[in-house]
Amino acid sequence: MARLPRLTLADQPHHIVQRGNNRQPIFMDSADHQMMLGLLGENAVRHGVAIHAYVQMENHLHLLATPSTADGLPQWVQAVGRRYVRYFNDRHGRTGTLWEGRYKSTLIQPEHYLLACMAYMDLNPVRAGLVADARDYPWSSYGHYAGLRHDKLLTPHPLYWALGNTPFAREAAYAELVRAGISEADRVLLTEGVLRGWAVGDRHFLESLQKTTERRIRKARPGRPRLPRESSS
Repeated sequence: MARLPRLTLADQPHHIVQRGNNRQPIFMDSADHQMMLGLLGENAVRHGVAIHAYVQMENHLHLLATPSTADGLPQWVQAVGRRYVRYFNDRHGRTGTLWEGRYKSTLIQPEHYLLACMAYMDLNPVRAGLVADARDYPWSSYGHYAGLRHDKLLTPHPLYWALGNTPFAREAAYAELVRAGISEADRVLLTEGVLRGWAVGDRHFLESLQKTTERRIRKARPGRPRLPRESSS
């Protein structure tokens, strides 16, 4: 089946995933993690992208970001990807591709799913068994939003600011949101959305979004052939 073209819109949050080829590691040590964060921040400024959240796993990374133009997001991800591959290959004495094909992305309806997507990302290391608590993982944006450190890479979304009237209130509310976790239904929706390119939102959001593009933005209705399931992130 032909792959769907990506749908990117200005001023809308997007969930992005980039995996290592054959699920090989894309980070070997803290220097690699820091290099990726630097490239993400440098190129986000250049291409007009606001980074809301991230998590860097050993063999993939998740990003939540809003571009100011439709072209900003693909230009940002591609610029970071090219420079990081050159750096990684030179540093680790390797050649060839690092990424598993093109990156995957989807649009997120902010009022219903943006904070859930942030919690989903922060809980990735917990689901993978790397840490017992999201606060213990150093390579995610959780620490910034829970008040453990300041991360200049990030631009908090207005929905985060709405969690409380003071920094302490917002940090406590966000930590509790992550502690409570997300439902299995939302986890599956967010995973399948980004892996398959389906927009994530309620019926009204999807219907409105579909009017802006001829590209199908949600799963086919019952009765159409089902796509094979992909592994969760």
